[in-house]
Amino acid sequence: MNNQIAIASSSFLAAEAGADIARAGGNAVDAAIAAALVSMNTEPGVCSLGCGGYVTVRAPGEAAITYDGYVAVPGAGRAPDQQDRLAVPVHLEYGGGVDTVVGPDTIAVPGGIALLDAASRAYGALPWYTLFEPAVQITRRGFPLPAASFHYLEYSGEPIFGRSADGKQALHHPDGRLKAAGENIVVPHLADTLERIGRVGAADFYTGELGQAMAKFVLAAGGRLNEQDLASYAVLERPSLISRLGDWEIATNPPPAVGGAVLSAMLQLMGQSRELTWDAAGLARLIQVQRAVLGYRRARLDLSDNLAGDAERLLTAAGAGDLTTLLESGSTCHTSAVDSNGLACSITLSAGYGAGEMPPGTGIWLNNCLGELELNKRGLEPGAPGSRLPSNMAPTTAVSSHGEVLAIGSPGADRITTALLQTLINYFALGMSLQEAVQHPRLHVEFHGDDYRVACEESLAIDANQPTRHFPGLSMFFGGVGAAAWHPETGFEVAADPRRTGGTWTSTD
Repeated sequence: MNNQIAIASSSFLAAEAGADIARAGGNAVDAAIAAALVSMNTEPGVCSLGCGGYVTVRAPGEAAITYDGYVAVPGAGRAPDQQDRLAVPVHLEYGGGVDTVVGPDTIAVPGGIALLDAASRAYGALPWYTLFEPAVQITRRGFPLPAASFHYLEYSGEPIFGRSADGKQALHHPDGRLKAAGENIVVPHLADTLERIGRVGAADFYTGELGQAMAKFVLAAGGRLNEQDLASYAVLERPSLISRLGDWEIATNPPPAVGGAVLSAMLQLMGQSRELTWDAAGLARLIQVQRAVLGYRRARLDLSDNLAGDAERLLTAAGAGDLTTLLESGSTCHTSAVDSNGLACSITLSAGYGAGEMPPGTGIWLNNCLGELELNKRGLEPGAPGSRLPSNMAPTTAVSSHGEVLAIGSPGADRITTALLQTLINYFALGMSLQEAVQHPRLHVEFHGDDYRVACEESLAIDANQPTRHFPGLSMFFGGVGAAAWHPETGFEVAADPRRTGGTWTSTD
């Protein structure tokens, strides 16, 4: 095997799918796409085929590129009053309490399939259909319900995922009981849909029979997604946002996503410390930096009419070490892969909390990204049709002056950036192994009105004067980082977060 590969994904099933593609001669991008297809379709409630997301790729000797395939505002060519619209507020006790909105009018234009197609065309080595084969086989025979899915579905199984007949059948016993973690899940029609997309091509999801079925269903049910939205959807290619820490050049998701700018600003500010440690002083600095940058995001970026300009202001202030200026301002899956040729690929995908809507005969759970209130602060009218929604996602690659390459990312809503920040510092600056860096205890600054508190895991020496919310052990609340690295002399290093049931694989396994 000339080209060896390492993969970290959110499940062992997904990692093994990437391994199958590696054995078939695929590269890091092929393996990451195959793993992502399995992950998004075997973690109900966490992600789905009706998702959007981002891919960051760094090829040897080339500048890093980020592909924007995130969800877009629907309603192209239609007047707002052309039909009744249906959106349903839902309160879930999940995660300490979540308010979201579900139903047909929360469905944004899904970009996930177009995104993976764009990355495959640009960097892949294997045919498109080959990348779908693991997902088709797994979804046809059924898969065990992941613990992460079960814990979310305990709250959302009936009010959200009980909204469609096929979806309810997939997740519940005939007597209405939610299936338990580990029980077999077969989503009706999903394997056939995946096989069709693999065989016919990604275009069928947007302009073929699948796209037509989605649009017809959503419009009839009270949503805005229509055939024009799907036909006009395009993946956007952007230069990645670049920052540095020590010997490493880090490439991540640029605006209009906010996650990459937030991560880059925090990396700059933490990198200005003379000595990075997680003693009391280092943790105080980490809290100060998170308060500054997350506070700026909350006050300026979440409702910005000039996101590129406000993100640039954030990065300029961070580069100057200007914490004062910043403080004065106010469900996801991930796969990382690298190969021995130095190619790195990081994919993060999200369908929000799920709209609960599934067009009959498709097996496609659609997203509720217009109703994801803690991220989409503008609600159901966030902008003109076709405009992208804001996102926390920050799929990241990095390269060191010694030739080591890294692909890394995380699910976790607004904890994505803080999880990545701490993991990168652990690995780049504190000399931890990749697995040690990923599983080290974390903290995250939360805001409640004008007040803040520090959510933190056990064993961190947080100052007693800080308002805190303690977690007794490692918690999925703090993300689920997956990372894969390759060094030309020492080979592969790979890590999956114990906070989620992640999976890893390398060509040496």
